[in-house]
Amino acid sequence: QVQLVESGGGLVQAGGSLRLSCTASGRTSLFSALGWFRQAPGKEREYVAVISSNGRVASYADSVKGRSTISRDNAKNAVYLQMNSVTPEDTAVYYCAAGVFDSDPVKYDYWGQGTQVTVSS
Repeated sequence: QVQLVESGGGLVQAGGSLRLSCTASGRTSLFSALGWFRQAPGKEREYVAVISSNGRVASYADSVKGRSTISRDNAKNAVYLQMNSVTPEDTAVYYCAAGVFDSDPVKYDYWGQGTQVTVSS
């Protein structure tokens, strides 16, 4: 099995930046891509970004494109999400997920417990 643990959430002022981290452990050979998703209260889980196994290919949701960067360090089994110019609409629980390179959450077999990000206006 695979365990994912996120960190870095908290309270951020609008216009500021956040950096989330996620570390994978266990049978890391069971997945290739690592992704970030988020879920706001009363809304469905939303795709944010995904990065390929070698870190060379990344994809972003339109809502974060241009102000976010996903990266990974395979030596540390870690994935990161840097998001700039945040707005209150970015408030959500952010989840790290491991699976295949896709924006559909059903393609991810392993999920972290989530980290809360709250953006104050």
